[in-house]
Order: sequence, then structure tokens, then C-alpha cells
Amino acid sequence: MLERSSAPVGVFDSGVGGLSVLAEIQRLLPNEHLLYAGDCGHIPYGEKTPEFIRERCVAIAEFFRQRGAKALVMACNTATAAAAADLRERYPDWLIIGMEPAVKPAAMATRNGIVGVLATTGTLQSARFAALLDRFAADVTVLTQPGPGLVERIEQGDLSSPPLRALLAHYLQPLLAGGCDTLILGCTHYPFLKPLLSELLPPDVALVDTGAAVARHLQRLLTQAGLSNLQACGPTRYWTSGDVNDFRNVLQAFGMNSELVEPLGT
Repeated sequence: MLERSSAPVGVFDSGVGGLSVLAEIQRLLPNEHLLYAGDCGHIPYGEKTPEFIRERCVAIAEFFRQRGAKALVMACNTATAAAAADLRERYPDWLIIGMEPAVKPAAMATRNGIVGVLATTGTLQSARFAALLDRFAADVTVLTQPGPGLVERIEQGDLSSPPLRALLAHYLQPLLAGGCDTLILGCTHYPFLKPLLSELLPPDVALVDTGAAVARHLQRLLTQAGLSNLQACGPTRYWTSGDVNDFRNVLQAFGMNSELVEPLGT
């Protein structure tokens, strides 16, 4: 069990968005050895078919299995909606943690009963999201807004340019016009926009995302399984199916270690 405890945790996303979740895991679980795969060569998942997304998720899961990962964190709402059930059926022996938009905490937090959701098209159209609304949002009004183009700009390390600001303001306008006082960031890329969102939103609009909750859930599952690593580990390693230099540049822009990046050959 000691050997398995020191095994790594695999974290992946369609691109760099999952780095927002990775950062929460690094803060909460500094002893865990983390591996991160950004499937940047196939971005964005939100505009792809569920079948294509499932194929990519299986390929990345196998990549981490080959490296002895003791757990898998699907740091992508769209991937979770399309493939989490399939991966759990395929790998019943594995700890698999997914993402979902924070509908429940947002429904509990709203003061006026109007919640906005900014997410990818794939997430908003998924059966998983519909089930979340049925389960937790029956007593609130939920306004949804897809955000095409935001992921691509964040992938380039753009967090504040005038074109990004204009695009984000365009997507926020109908949510604000509808009166939302709570905004769900339903894509792991979007927490990187919090500084810009703080400039574009009224101060009384609360932002809700799930990165910290996912880190806590991972901690609980590792503890319950006796797999928590209690000894210091090496630095996080990164892989990307996109351009390695571009990925390094984005890591640097986000203030993260950019030295250990390799091509994702899958």
C-alpha cells in the first residue's frame, strides 16, 4: 500500500483550463505527485461530439494508467459530462473524480433566485447538466450562456486583451440583463478570467466554481482508500498534444513551473 500511496495522480483537461483545478490540488495536497495532460491539439472539447470526447478521454486515461496513476481527475466539465460514466465502467478499480458546474452551491448562494451559468456549448447541452438543474435548481431561475471563443483565447495565455474583454462583456450582458446575482463558471478555463470578471461585473455578483471542491473530494477519496501520500514528492510533470513551447509560455503566464513539459504522444 505504501508503494501505491506514492503513485501519481493524473489530471487532464482539453487544454490549459484544468490548470486552475491543478493549482487547487497543489495547494491542498502538496505531497501528492501530480501529472497533468493538456489535450491542446484537440481544443475545444465543448464543440466536439460526445463520441470524439470519449475517445480522447480513454486515450488519456490509458496514458496515465501506463504511468501507474492511482487516481484520475477529469478537470473538464465537458469531458466529465461526455465520458465519466464510461471511464468508471471501464476502470472499476480506479479512483475517478469528475467536474460538474456548481449548480447546487449557486442555488444555495443566490439572494434573488436568479443564477447565471457561463459554460461551453457541450456542457450546457449535456444530459448531466440537465440532471443537475432538475435536482438542485427547481426553485431558482437559471440563465445559461455559452462562451464560444473564450477557451481559445485563454489557451493562448490571453487573460485581459481588448478583444477578450469585448467578447466576455458580450456574453455577460444577457445574464446581467436577466438579473443574475450569482454566476457559475462552468468551464475550468474560466477561473483564470476572475480578475477581468471583477472589472466587468457589479460587485454584488458572486462567482462560483468547483476547483477547490474537487481538490477536497480527491483528498477524501485518497484518505478513505489509504492512498494519501505523506512524503514530499517531485515536481508536477506536464504533457500536451499541442505545441510544447506554446504550453510552456502559458504555464509561465499563469505563474506555474514550465520546465517539465513533454509531447503527449497519444
